[in-house]
Amino acid sequence: MATIEQFEKATRRERQLRYFEESFKRKKVSEIERNVTSVAEICKTYQVSSGAVYKWIYKYSLMRKRKERQVVEAKSDTRKILHLQEKIKDLERAVGLKQIKIDFLEKMIDLAEGEYRVDIKKKFYSRPSNGSGSTAKSKRSK
Repeated sequence: MATIEQFEKATRRERQLRYFEESFKRKKVSEIERNVTSVAEICKTYQVSSGAVYKWIYKYSLMRKRKERQVVEAKSDTRKILHLQEKIKDLERAVGLKQIKIDFLEKMIDLAEGEYRVDIKKKFYSRPSNGSGSTAKSKRSK
């Protein structure tokens, strides 16, 4: 039975012997330039060293050939900001829809009150009814 160390050595040897097509390398460099993926994601997914990926970038990058420098921003921050902005838009939309519904229902109540001559809305300024009995508070005040 093989030990973990032997297995790791065997897999390391296999990784060293792998060969990636030039079209694959160009595609991955293009994805990095368009901020679709990051160097770390490529390293993790394809089990390639970051040095190898940076060699691909140096060799196949269109930005390098145009002598442009790409500003690398933490993708998690950018994605987080975009996600939060989308969430704000969704919440604002939901609040707007709720307000429209509230306005509609209030108008319906007003129309029903006018049509049937009955007070439907709760009047906050009116005195509460006596109900079935007195409360402990009202007993103390007497």
